Amino acid sequence: MDTNALLVLSAYSAAIFAASLLGGKLAALGTMTHTRTQIVMSLVAGFILGIAMFHLLPDSLDHIPGPSAIKKAVGWMVLGMVLMILLQHIFHFHQHDFSCEASDLYDDHGHGVVHAPSLFGVAVGLGVHTATEGIALGTSMRLESPYEDGVALAGLGVFLVILLHKPLDAYSIVSMMKYAGHSQRARTWTNVGFAMLCPVVALASFGGVELLGPEEEAVIGYVLSFAAGAFLYIALSDLLPESHFHSHDRGKLIVSLLVGISLAYVL
Repeated sequence: MDTNALLVLSAYSAAIFAASLLGGKLAALGTMTHTRTQIVMSLVAGFILGIAMFHLLPDSLDHIPGPSAIKKAVGWMVLGMVLMILLQHIFHFHQHDFSCEASDLYDDHGHGVVHAPSLFGVAVGLGVHTATEGIALGTSMRLESPYEDGVALAGLGVFLVILLHKPLDAYSIVSMMKYAGHSQRARTWTNVGFAMLCPVVALASFGGVELLGPEEEAVIGYVLSFAAGAFLYIALSDLLPESHFHSHDRGKLIVSLLVGISLAYVL
């Protein structure tokens, strides 16, 4: 096992754990305004979109063997999108904006923003979503570093996607628990458990891929393609509702989106 890569992954995992905890803590302090939430979501969604298309998909093509690598990569990418769509239809887990302004704006169009999905459904949906991110991070750490003498940038794009998006997920589930009347103790334990999930899965995936032997290269390619599809859905599901139903603050949102995509491209 590559000790340097494991150390970098451990540092990534600690940062993700802390960021997720912080997102859950923010939910206890109050609700963000609709405009601020949408600006943050547009920035993060643009970055996720860029990482999926500029990093994950091209890297997957380098590892999938055979002349039909492109077809296989696209197939796995579509599979990742379909899984996220099914999870959203079943569990309605992907909701970040709990502001009063959001509820009023969507209600004007007959689309209630704050549904009342069961907390169990949200927990399952976010759990599978988070496990997918952890698998993508652990697998991406098996890629070769751009530098011959280190792994400083191995998995960096995936790590940054999770680091930026995980606080929004934690904020969502803790906010729902808060509105449902759950105790502070229950919200704290849920926040800690949720924060641990991605790092644990990432570390397990990093070690598990190594056990595949000669199949490791192909599996890395398939997982990266799958993650590209999942990330693409996550980005678009954050972007499309706002662009479909509202024209307010669109200048700020477009700028935030372009900044996020540009950051991914520069990376």
